[in-house]
Amino acid sequence: MLIVLTMLLLGMVLGFVGAGGAGVIIAVLTVFFNVPIHYAIGTSLIGLVSTSLFGSLSHYREKNIDIKIAFLLGIPGGIGALIASFVVEHIPQSDLNYMTASALFVSGLTLWIKLSIKTKSNEKNVYSKSSFLLSIIIGFVLGMLSGFFGIGSSAFIQLTLLLVIGLSVQLSVGTTMLVMFPISLIGGIGYIINGNVDFLLLVKVVFGTSIGSYIGAKFTNKLNPIVLKISMVSVPIIGGLILITN
Repeated sequence: MLIVLTMLLLGMVLGFVGAGGAGVIIAVLTVFFNVPIHYAIGTSLIGLVSTSLFGSLSHYREKNIDIKIAFLLGIPGGIGALIASFVVEHIPQSDLNYMTASALFVSGLTLWIKLSIKTKSNEKNVYSKSSFLLSIIIGFVLGMLSGFFGIGSSAFIQLTLLLVIGLSVQLSVGTTMLVMFPISLIGGIGYIINGNVDFLLLVKVVFGTSIGSYIGAKFTNKLNPIVLKISMVSVPIIGGLILITN
């Protein structure tokens, strides 16, 4: 029951910020519930299939999603995540702890730098031939990172949507949630094949985070954008700090 309640709260954070929440989930499972990090990443990744679906539905109703852009990044991202799920099997747990923590720190820092710079919306550029190819490459790379760190790259997905494509903060949050769906689904299959998914733990994670993310997504448009920006930066950094204490 404690895990379910914890996942409910973390799911609300994930639904609200759309970035870094999964990293916090992995950190909490590893540090506070003694789950081996390979299982924590695999369980969190496949669990986010449901979380991203529920969160995407809520963001879609709030008109926070560009569907075409989401799948343009998400499909190649899923392929990258699948490949990474087989590579990460050979990385020692202690090394993976620090690698994941580092990815979370970098993602928080990168978002802070990006959110401090004002950019104009230019999302129509993604439909050009050059942008189409660039988006596929970026999606694949981000999927690889997600496969390694359990959607620890969601902040980088937001950064791509904000900087490369030029979506607003609100649209980047919602679109990130939908990008995470094919990545978590396809990448999670690899973790299942490698036996790195605890299905009892998965049920608890899915139940808590799915409800939480649906609730959290409703606050993205209602709170001050400054609160959203601070949260987007703080959440992955907090996850990294928790993880390195293990």
